[in-house]
Amino acid sequence: MEISRAQLADAEAIARLVNHAFRNERFFIDEDRTDPGEVRELLQQGTFLLAKEGAELIGCIYTEVRGDRGYFGLLAVDPTKQGSGLGSRLMDTAEQYCREAGCQFMDLTVVNLRKELPDFYRRRGYTENGTEPFPAAAQAKMPCHLVRMSKPIHSAELLDWNFCLNYTGLP
Repeated sequence: MEISRAQLADAEAIARLVNHAFRNERFFIDEDRTDPGEVRELLQQGTFLLAKEGAELIGCIYTEVRGDRGYFGLLAVDPTKQGSGLGSRLMDTAEQYCREAGCQFMDLTVVNLRKELPDFYRRRGYTENGTEPFPAAAQAKMPCHLVRMSKPIHSAELLDWNFCLNYTGLP
């Protein structure tokens, strides 16, 4: 497995993977989670880190540096690889990327209807610190909101890059 930074040419594959991995959200929203155009827009603001086995995209995470805070979202793992630890590896890589960019904290948001997600992130050291409205452009089938979660990632927590097989570096 190799983890590397996405290029604009990866936008369609990223959108396909994210939509496939987020298909379990169809109980509250009837639309794709993203599209290649949105992925290209996000690539202008931040970075997608991609996990590949050979040429096959098996995981991704969007990461953005926002001053002394890092943000990640769209953590997606191919459904056949879920439960393998790949999501945690992608999170470790995103946290390290933001730490190296000078971030002191890492932030994320989850929709309150995905009851399993806060526990997953709590086990990774994140705590809830507020809520925000669900995006108005997304037509949810039931009332929902986003839960903000954060954790400190200061330099005292530097990780050994060996958790990532064949790490190629981030330009």
